[in-house]
Amino acid sequence: MDPPYGIICNRLKAGGVVPFLGAGASFVGRSADAAWDAATPTFLPSGLELARFLAEEAEFPAKGPFERDDLAKVSSYYVDVAGRRTLRERLRDVLDHDYTCGPLHDFLASVPVPLVIVVTNYDVLVEQAFRAAGKPYDLVVYSADRKDIANAILWWPHGATQPITAAPNELDIDLATTTVIYKMHGSLVPEQSEWDSFVITEEDYVEFLSRMTMSSAIPSVFFPHFRERSFLFLGYSLRDWNLRVVLKNLNKCLATRPSGDNDGDDPLPSWAIQREPSELERKLWSKRSVNIFDVALDEFVQRMRERLGK
Repeated sequence: MDPPYGIICNRLKAGGVVPFLGAGASFVGRSADAAWDAATPTFLPSGLELARFLAEEAEFPAKGPFERDDLAKVSSYYVDVAGRRTLRERLRDVLDHDYTCGPLHDFLASVPVPLVIVVTNYDVLVEQAFRAAGKPYDLVVYSADRKDIANAILWWPHGATQPITAAPNELDIDLATTTVIYKMHGSLVPEQSEWDSFVITEEDYVEFLSRMTMSSAIPSVFFPHFRERSFLFLGYSLRDWNLRVVLKNLNKCLATRPSGDNDGDDPLPSWAIQREPSELERKLWSKRSVNIFDVALDEFVQRMRERLGK
């Protein structure tokens, strides 16, 4: 079955969709047989490529792919042998290049209404696309690397050169008029390395999930917005246990949505676009009331651009 392109596009144009961008979203347009070259990178590494790169540098002791390809585990070891600051600097070396935005980022920047876009990647391709399109946005980043502002988020209102540090329940943005890019796992911050933040080690994920449980990882201003909108998951796989926990936490939004009450309202639809999902992933998405479609992201973006007339 094809995704309901017309329905998704109409809801997107009406501001009724929250896009969630996972790792695969940064590789739309990348050739399937292209290998990442750390010496002369022309595109971002995948999580697997980054894990192997860091494992080689740190002489990661395990040789089996089950552990060597685990980015969180390898990153934890890297910190053990070199320190957090060294890992952060190395990630900046890898990520801070003039990478080209993909068709997905350009497409989102062409949507004519304000959006809340949730991103779990560290790169800045979404921000680049919005700047190239001349579209204003506020940037909100989960802070993982600054102990002096623990349990706070970083907020760059449009045009700000320095962030405001605020508790998640103190973020004050008019989402009806402002596009927000929320970097849920931290982000590279170009030309401001002191604000770089990465949820990448095993310990980082434990802390992040702890804050999710305490409702201090996602700004509270987003939750009413989420309850009235569909979710569109792009570039995710439910093999990622962290995403499964995030979705479970978001269920408090889904649980309060209209659900066939006396007014005759139906549940809001949500969708995931994922190439060749396993049967397990299909069941996991279905359990979370998300309709999954086996479509390549490149094809999905092309069809959506046609619908939007872009």
